[in-house]
Amino acid sequence: MLRGFSTVNLWADDVEAAGKWYAELLGVEPYFRNPDDGRPVVYYEFRIGDYQAELGIVDRRFAPPGASATPGGAILYWHVDDVQATLDRLSSLGAEPYMPITERGEGFVTAAVIDPFGNVLGFMYNRHYLEVLGR
Repeated sequence: MLRGFSTVNLWADDVEAAGKWYAELLGVEPYFRNPDDGRPVVYYEFRIGDYQAELGIVDRRFAPPGASATPGGAILYWHVDDVQATLDRLSSLGAEPYMPITERGEGFVTAAVIDPFGNVLGFMYNRHYLEVLGR
């Protein structure tokens, strides 16, 4: 039934600023923007990582009714090779601590920050992720 996530959406009041921030963090430009005709952009999408996962930045006006504007809820963890280096990089770009670096067992280390736009960004070293890749 569930075969893998298709797109992860993050909300932002200032989509332009969020798009630039994530482009700097990720080292890639968004491959899709809507609209693409000179009007203010309400959606940016990036393809990143080993599986070209889609990360969308969406204008908060399109959030579901009643959606919280404060950080919380489910956390999607992105695999990283070095949790401390990732935390340092995110902090240097203005992200705030949310969950400290935590060992979860052999080969599993998690952490999370709040990006400058109020979204929780989780990241972890996950040995199972590497096993699936055959590394």
